[in-house]
Amino acid sequence: MPQNKLNDLDPKSWLKFQKSWFIHNPPPRKKGVLTHPAKFPETMAQEFIEFFTKKGQTVLDPMAGTGSTLVAALRAGRNSYGIELNPKYARIAEQIIGEERVVLGAAVEGLTSEVLNADASRAGDLQLPTFDYVLTSPPYWDMLHARGAETQKKRRGASDLDVVYSDDPDDLGNVHDYEAFLEKLISIYKGLKPLLREKAYLTIIVKNVKKGGKIYPLAWDIGHELGKIYTLKDEKIWAQDNQSLAPYGLGSAWVSNTFHHYCLQFRNE
Repeated sequence: MPQNKLNDLDPKSWLKFQKSWFIHNPPPRKKGVLTHPAKFPETMAQEFIEFFTKKGQTVLDPMAGTGSTLVAALRAGRNSYGIELNPKYARIAEQIIGEERVVLGAAVEGLTSEVLNADASRAGDLQLPTFDYVLTSPPYWDMLHARGAETQKKRRGASDLDVVYSDDPDDLGNVHDYEAFLEKLISIYKGLKPLLREKAYLTIIVKNVKKGGKIYPLAWDIGHELGKIYTLKDEKIWAQDNQSLAPYGLGSAWVSNTFHHYCLQFRNE
């Protein structure tokens, strides 16, 4: 194998990651992060971080939530920064990261893992370092406001679980016009470009949205619009095969059970 300039993986691990789809069923969420209504698993995030960076490099998540990316970066031996608009989630992330550092001990001494309670649209004003990789997942538009979702019904019955991200008007999850939401989201990702080193990758984990009896192609729209700013290199399909099927539209109309996400890979070229 020629000199590996991208990561620290052996050829077998490199080849395995190159498959365009994968199944990942995350472990049960810990109580502290259940408060957050949507997150992606640290176990999966670590696989992406270990492919797109080398040890000691620096990762950013501009929508950090409760800190999945930062925890995964610590486990992978990378520095990390997260930007989170909601102060409650930023505090939870700091607590979880602190606990993770205790568990990992001397192995993570000297590594930075910093959560900034700020608006990602102003990332350029935060005096951040240059990043080697961005891994993030945006709000899936305003779908957390959809009262009919089964997961939302369950969360409404629990007083300690958030149903939406926040009531902050700057929160993208509260933008109800799809085109306005998409424009603001793309603007945030565009604003990260000066913070990314040349040829660094940006991975966005997202899926298309069903609302009002139609599909809004959020993943495809991000690919199309952000592809004007970065180079869209590829996609990986994250499939989950451990979820129960529901009889949506049974006997009358096509309504799929959607158990996959798109992991879009962009490059700063």
